Amino acid sequence: MSRLREVTSREFDVHVLQGGRPTVVDFYAPWCGPCRMLAPLLEEIAGRYGDRVQFVKVNIDEAPDLANRYRVSGVPTLVLFFGGNEVDRVVGLPPQAVLDQKIGGLAQLAPSTS
Repeated sequence: MSRLREVTSREFDVHVLQGGRPTVVDFYAPWCGPCRMLAPLLEEIAGRYGDRVQFVKVNIDEAPDLANRYRVSGVPTLVLFFGGNEVDRVVGLPPQAVLDQKIGGLAQLAPSTS
């Protein structure tokens, strides 16, 4: 079972902007080779940070309005959100160390659950 939830244009604002948790949005396309290479890395990272960070996927072919809204001109593009605002972005297929650093920093913004 995937740790990355697929969201549509209708669901995006509720789950990402109003969700209350730091969120990583993976803008991808099914035909994109680097997107397919990124998917298992995100799954692995979501396994480590999924209690503090929400991970979602947006298929740009099915939600071109969101791709336009967030100026996604190439895939994969990861947009990191906190408090309904974009706080960081990664375009292309980054090394795992870069993903760990950026998502680890985002996880530190999460409210404490203890």
